[in-house]
Amino acid sequence: MKWLWIVLVSLLSFQVLAAAEEKYSKTEILDRPLMERYILDELKSLRMDQQDLERRLTIQITDRELDVADKSLNYSNITVTYFFYIIAGVASLVALVGWQSLKEIKHNTKEMADKRLNEITMSYEKKFGALERDLKRKTRIITENNREIEIINEVHNLWLRAQSAQTPEQQIETYDEILKIRPGDLEALTHKADAAMEINEYHWALSICNRVLEVDDSNGHALYQRACAYSRLGAEEQAINDLKLAIESSNSLRELAAEETDFELLRGNVRFEALIDPTEHS
Repeated sequence: MKWLWIVLVSLLSFQVLAAAEEKYSKTEILDRPLMERYILDELKSLRMDQQDLERRLTIQITDRELDVADKSLNYSNITVTYFFYIIAGVASLVALVGWQSLKEIKHNTKEMADKRLNEITMSYEKKFGALERDLKRKTRIITENNREIEIINEVHNLWLRAQSAQTPEQQIETYDEILKIRPGDLEALTHKADAAMEINEYHWALSICNRVLEVDDSNGHALYQRACAYSRLGAEEQAINDLKLAIESSNSLRELAAEETDFELLRGNVRFEALIDPTEHS
C-alpha cells in the first residue's frame, strides 16, 4: 500500500510539474515563484496525507491482530475448560456408577488369572509326571540291562570254567551254579545230563533230559542224551526212536552217533545201522 501511494504521488508530481511548465510558458516570469510555492504546498499536503494513511493502516492491522490473538486465546481457554469438564464428568460417573463394576472386573480378572495359572500348573504337573514315569521306566530298563549284562558275564565265566573243569563232578557243580542264576536254562540242563552220563548216572541223566523235553520236545541235544541213557539202560527201541528224532532235528548228530560209545549195545541193530549209515541200507 505504501509503495502504491508513492507511485501515485510521483505521477501526480510529474503532472503538476508538466502543468507548471506549461503554465510557465504562458505566464510571465514574475509569476513563477508563486507556482513553485503552490507545488511545494501540494507535495507537503500529499506527504502528510500519506503518513496519516500509514498510521491509520498500522493501527487497523494491529487491532485486527490483537483481536485474532484474543479470540484464539479465548477459544483455547474454552476448549481446555470443556475438556476438563468432560474428564471431571466421566470421572464422577465412573466413581458413582462404575466403582462396583471395577471391583467386579478386578475380582473376575483375578479369578480368571488364577484359573489359567492353575490350568497351566496342572498341565505342567501332568507333563512332569509323565516325564518322571518315563525316566523311572528307562532307569529301570537300564538297571535291568546292566543286571542282565552282569548275569551274562557271570554265566559266560561259568561256561568257561565248566569247559576247563577236569572232572564231570566239577562240571556238574558249575552247571548247578548257572542254573541258580538262570533257572531252567535248557543248555545248562543238557550239558549237565551229558556230565551225568559220564559218571554213569543214567537215570539221573534220563530225568534231566525229560525236564528239557517237557519244555522243548524237539531239542536235539536232549533227545540225543536221552537216547544214550536209554541205550545204557537197555531200552533199545526207545533209544533208537529218540536218536531218530535227534538226527532229524540236527543231521550233524548222525556222525556223532556213529562214534558214540553209549550206543555199543545198539551195534548190529538194523534200525540203528540204518540211522547212522543210511547209504548202505538204502
